[in-house]
Amino acid sequence: MLAEYLPTLLFLIVAAGIGIALIVIGNLLGPKRPTPEKLSPYECGFPAFEDARMRFDVRYYLVAIIFIVFDLEIAFVFPWALVFRELGVFGLVEMGVFLSLLVIGFIYVWKKGALEWE
Repeated sequence: MLAEYLPTLLFLIVAAGIGIALIVIGNLLGPKRPTPEKLSPYECGFPAFEDARMRFDVRYYLVAIIFIVFDLEIAFVFPWALVFRELGVFGLVEMGVFLSLLVIGFIYVWKKGALEWE
C-alpha cells in the first residue's frame, strides 16, 4: 500500500530539493552590495516619517470592517446566482431580504458619517 505513495513522496522530495538548491545558490552566487537606499524600508514611494506602531484613527478600522462586510456579501451572492433557477421564488425572496438588510445597514453607516474623512 505504501508503494502507491512513492511517486508523491518522490515529487515532494525533488520539489523541496530544487527549492532549497535555488535559495542556496542564490545566496552563494548572488551579488551582495548593500547600500543605505537598499536597506531602508520602502513605504509608498517616500521615506517613513513615523513609527510603524503609531495609532490609527478608529474610522480607518470602521471602513475596513465595512469593506469586509460587503466583500463577504459577494461570497453569498455568487453561489446563489449559480443555483438561482433551482431555488425558484423562495430563493429570490430570501436573497432580496438579505440584500435589503445590507442596504439598510449601508444607509445607516452612511447617515452616521462613518464613510466621511475630515
